[in-house]
Amino acid sequence: MKTYLHTVLMALSFTTAITATAQVPILNSLPSAQAVILLDFDGHVVTGTSWNYDGPINCNSSGLDNTQITTVFNRVAEDYRPFNINITTDPAKFTAAPANRRTRVLLTTSYEWYGSAGGVAFIGSFLWGDDSPAFVFTSLLNFNVKNIAEAASHEAGHTLSLQHQSTYNTSCVKTSEYNYGQGAGEIGWAPIMGAGYYQNLTLWNNGQSSMGCTSIQNDLDVITTGNGFGFRTDDHQATFAAATNAPFVNNHFDITGVITQNTDQDMIKFTQPAGGRFQLSAIPYNVGTGNSGSNLDLQVTLYNSVQTQLNVYNPGVLLSSVIDTMLGAGIYYLKIEGKGNVYAPNYASLGSYALAGDFSSGTLPLRKLELQGEIVSDKHRLTWIIDADEAVTQQILEVSTDGRNFTPVTQTDNAQRLFMYKPYVTTTAQYRLNVTFDNGHKYYSNIVSLRNTGTTYWPKLTGNIAHSNITISSPGTFSYAIYEVSGKTIKQGQLTNGLTTINTSVMTSGMYFIRFANGSEQWVDKFVKQ
Repeated sequence: MKTYLHTVLMALSFTTAITATAQVPILNSLPSAQAVILLDFDGHVVTGTSWNYDGPINCNSSGLDNTQITTVFNRVAEDYRPFNINITTDPAKFTAAPANRRTRVLLTTSYEWYGSAGGVAFIGSFLWGDDSPAFVFTSLLNFNVKNIAEAASHEAGHTLSLQHQSTYNTSCVKTSEYNYGQGAGEIGWAPIMGAGYYQNLTLWNNGQSSMGCTSIQNDLDVITTGNGFGFRTDDHQATFAAATNAPFVNNHFDITGVITQNTDQDMIKFTQPAGGRFQLSAIPYNVGTGNSGSNLDLQVTLYNSVQTQLNVYNPGVLLSSVIDTMLGAGIYYLKIEGKGNVYAPNYASLGSYALAGDFSSGTLPLRKLELQGEIVSDKHRLTWIIDADEAVTQQILEVSTDGRNFTPVTQTDNAQRLFMYKPYVTTTAQYRLNVTFDNGHKYYSNIVSLRNTGTTYWPKLTGNIAHSNITISSPGTFSYAIYEVSGKTIKQGQLTNGLTTINTSVMTSGMYFIRFANGSEQWVDKFVKQ
C-alpha cells in the first residue's frame, strides 16, 4: 500500500503572488551525483503516476521570482549538502538520472485538487521509478521563501522514506504529530521532518517518529542506507598528518569545506610567518543575516605545532565562530566540526562553511574578556575576567531573551567582577558584558545562556478534554492559537497571568492543537473536543 503524508499548514495571511520570470535559473548543488531531486518551479502536468487516480493534474508555476527561487534552492541544497545527491532546477539533470534514483518536487500555486496543506508526498516514492512527484503549495505558504524551502526539504524527505518527527509525553501519548523544536534566535532548533517554520536551525534528527513513541527514526541512516546513495565524499581529512594546508597570500587565506557526518572533523594547517595577531572568521553557509538558513553550528579548535590544544571557539548563541589572538611564528592547526548547542542535539550539525584567516603584526589591546554564569537556587550568578593593559571606564551587563536584542541589567562598579540577582525573565536568559576602556574602545564578552530549572514557566491546559470550553493556566502574557490537525487556525488571542477560559462550543468534535508563544519561544499542546 502506498502511503502519503502532508505538511502542516501554519496560520498565514495571504498576499498576491509574484509573477515568476519566464526562465527559471539553472542551479545544481552537486552536478556529478547520480541521484537527483528536481525543484520544479515553472509548472508541470502530472500524468501516469500514483497521484493520477482522477486524471491529469495541471500544476501552475510557483509564483516566485528568480531571486526567491534561488533562495529556496540554496536553503534546500544546504539541507541535503551532506549527501551524494544533486539538488537541481535543471529538468535535463532529472531526465538523465535513473528513474529509481530521482524525485520531482513540484512547487506550485495549484492546490485545489488536494486541499489545504503546505505540501504532500508519498512515502518512499524516490525508489518507485514512476516519477510520482512531491508537492509544495506555495500560495498556501503565503509565498514565504523560508516556509516554502522548509516544506520542500520535508516533502523530499518523505520520498526518501522518512516519517514525521513527533513528540510524546511520559505516558507515551503523542502530544504533537510534528516536533516544533525548541529555543529562539540564531540557534533555535527544529527537525526538518517536524515543523521548522518558526526556527532558524532546522536539521535532520534522531528521535521519536510519528509511528510511535518507541519508534526512533534515525534520519541520516534512513536517507543514506535505503535510497541508493550515501554521504558525499569527505573533502578534508581528520588527522594532523593529512591536514589541508592553508597558505597565507598577502597575509590572508580562504578555505571552504563541508561537514558531512557527525563524526567528520576537518583539519586545516597554516603557518604564521612571524609573531603577531591571528584572526579567523568561521562562517557556516547562510542565505542572510543571523546565519539564516544555516545547518551547521561551527566549533573551531586551535592547536600548536606539537598538537597541543590551545583553545576551543564556539560562541553559545551563534552558529559562527571567531578567533582573535596573539600567536608566535610557526605551524598551527584548526579542527573544524559541527556541534549541538543548548537547543539542538549533537546529531546532525552538518553543512558547508567558509574560513577566512588573517595575520597582522599588531598587538591585541584586550587579551581576555570572559563571562561565566551559573544558577544558584533561583538566582543567576555572573562572574567575569578582564585582562587588558587599559583601564575599564564602564562595564554594563546585558541580557537578551532572543539572542539578538540585548538590554542592560546593571552597570557595575569598574572594579567589580561579580553580579547576582533573581531574573524576571521566565525563558532562557542570554548574558553578555559590554566593556569600555580608557582608550575609547568598546568590547563585548562571550555570551552565556542560563536556563531556569525546576519551575513551569509556560501555559498549561487544566484538562485535555473540552466540551463547551477549555481553561488555561498561564504564568504571564502569552499569545495562543488553536488549529485543526490540517493546520487551519480556528482561534487565536492573548493570555494573561492566571486562568483564562476559551469558548469551544462552536468547534466540531475532534482533536485540536494549541500553540503558546511569548515572542522568543513556543510550546504546543493538544486537546480533544467532544
